[in-house]
Amino acid sequence: MNDWKKNLNIVYSTNPDYHYEQNETPEEETISKEKQLLRIKLDTKQRRGKAVTLVTGFVGTDDDLNILGKMLKVKCGVGGSVKNGEIIVQGDMRDKVLTILQKEGYKKARVN
Repeated sequence: MNDWKKNLNIVYSTNPDYHYEQNETPEEETISKEKQLLRIKLDTKQRRGKAVTLVTGFVGTDDDLNILGKMLKVKCGVGGSVKNGEIIVQGDMRDKVLTILQKEGYKKARVN
């Protein structure tokens, strides 16, 4: 697979033995649900007074985090997003998110 976007900042070399060094960091492997230590808290900072529920502490791939975030938003019936390793669910849904996570098998989820 030749992805040209990966080579945008690389200067051309005439050396036929030169190999491009890719500084890619491998994604963390998703640990099991029972071992995840998820923290659920209410946040209103920089949100114009609107409350959101933040779920932090997920260890795993971005795809798995997006799947979990989508599932939480659908089951709570509200909007939200997944940014910077955090799941943002609109409104004060701490208790509902906690029960959903416990039903899904996340044993170490706690509300702060």
